[in-house]
Amino acid sequence: MTEPSAARVSKPQGSGEGRFPRRDVLRWIYLTRIGLAGGLFVGAVFAWTAASPVRTLTATLVLVFALVLTPASYWYTHIRQRRVDMSFVYTQAIFDALLVTLTVDLTGGSNSVVAPLYILLISAYTLMLPLSGGFLVTAMACIAYIADVVWGQGTAVNTVVGLQLGIFVLVALMVGAITTKLTQTGAELTSVEDALQQLRLDTDDVLGNIPTAVLTIDGEGRLAYANPAAETLLGISADAWRERPVLFELHQRSTELQQILERTQRYRMPVSSAEITVSRNSGDIPVGISTAVLERKEGPPSVTAIMRDISDVKRIQKLRQRTERLEAVAELSASLAHEIKNPLASISSSVQQLELSSGADDDDRLLSRLIQRESDRLSRLLSDFIDFARIHIERSRELDLRSVVTQAVELIRQHPAYGEDTTIEVRLDEEPVIFDGDEDLMHRVVTNLVLNALQVAEPGKKTTVAVEAYNSAGRPALLGVDITDPVTLTVADDGPGIPDSDLKRVFDPFFSRRAGGTGLGLAIVHRAVREHDGTILVTSTTEAGTQFTVCLPRKSPAT
Repeated sequence: MTEPSAARVSKPQGSGEGRFPRRDVLRWIYLTRIGLAGGLFVGAVFAWTAASPVRTLTATLVLVFALVLTPASYWYTHIRQRRVDMSFVYTQAIFDALLVTLTVDLTGGSNSVVAPLYILLISAYTLMLPLSGGFLVTAMACIAYIADVVWGQGTAVNTVVGLQLGIFVLVALMVGAITTKLTQTGAELTSVEDALQQLRLDTDDVLGNIPTAVLTIDGEGRLAYANPAAETLLGISADAWRERPVLFELHQRSTELQQILERTQRYRMPVSSAEITVSRNSGDIPVGISTAVLERKEGPPSVTAIMRDISDVKRIQKLRQRTERLEAVAELSASLAHEIKNPLASISSSVQQLELSSGADDDDRLLSRLIQRESDRLSRLLSDFIDFARIHIERSRELDLRSVVTQAVELIRQHPAYGEDTTIEVRLDEEPVIFDGDEDLMHRVVTNLVLNALQVAEPGKKTTVAVEAYNSAGRPALLGVDITDPVTLTVADDGPGIPDSDLKRVFDPFFSRRAGGTGLGLAIVHRAVREHDGTILVTSTTEAGTQFTVCLPRKSPAT
């Protein structure tokens, strides 16, 4: 990763800083400078007995300057982490060139054994500077060396000195070429790192916002990654479990998940599609899962699990299966009704004639009335069968659901089921709630739902009927409803609720817990809603009662 801007060595125009550690080079320069200045002082004071007081004083001053400049420079570049520009580097180079020249002068000039220090000086600053800067430091070192040899030592520039100067230039060329190559390579690596970092950020952003849960464990069963969806689904904290063994914790949530991860890792066989159950505080939820194997150079592979809550999918599948069952029952009902109703009418007519005959006694008349009563009951049941079988849209037109509900409720208030202690509260959207549908069918939907609520409501309780354009209030989509912009009809009662064992069967034909009920009322409602491409949902608790919600595709009012 690139360093913060305050910690970067300044990069002159035309050169790339790349990835070369210039601060590390500076640290070695500081150490070498202190060592060289200290050695020069010790040599002038203790080792060189012939040294003049001037040279001893010079060595002392150099040591003092080095002890002042070097700590100050280190504080500036490494402690404060301040920006290092080229003027700072050139200042250091000038001081070090003078230090090396003085050392060479005191140790024999052109015959000095420490003359190769110029090579170290040139190499260090050529690494830190662009190619032109490296040649500038080389030229400065060469001029200082020639000045020391010619003017300081009074010696002519001979072959040895010329060869040394050539070596200085050659070192500058070689180190400059290496530095340029390193800089270019570093720049390319930095570019690749930036691209990888951006890709990592983009990937984290995508994985962090998708609803699909992604979880990865390494070869030792430790948590390597979990996105927010996985944390929510499994009820774990990625920060708390990262780099820790997590399989046992996953076992607490889902034994099947642990087994799939272990099996995938052991046999290196990914799972393309499977269904597991994850335990949550609200109950068990079905989850679809697939896995991928990520091989490593050594040891067991890492395994990534991709999971998604499929509760809504399962719910829609059940609704679809229920619809298919209702269609099959409807066909059967139609056939039975036509086969039974005509003979039943003949039986009822014949019994009436027997009752009116002169030879009929009281027992005959009692039996006749019993047969007629049961025939009428069967006739009503067959009529319900026919109604259920013939549920389809006859005339579809634009309707306002508010008007349909208002008319149906007014009629229900005249029904015997509506007593003095019965209350119907109607809540209508302020704006028109427009949809395309069959008015007669929708009237039956509202009537059946409201009458069903009144029949189970306890005395003094109320039934609430509400109509609204659901998404106009800016709410999220309804769970289990694949209608983009629904209008909703809600009928809720304060009754005793529906047992969980019966809740899954309320729309099944012929299922009824009410005495005398045919079990076709809610089945007719379900079919009518499906004919309108809608969905009906039911929720029920013993505390709050039962609520039916009809969702229909909305049609925007014409402008």
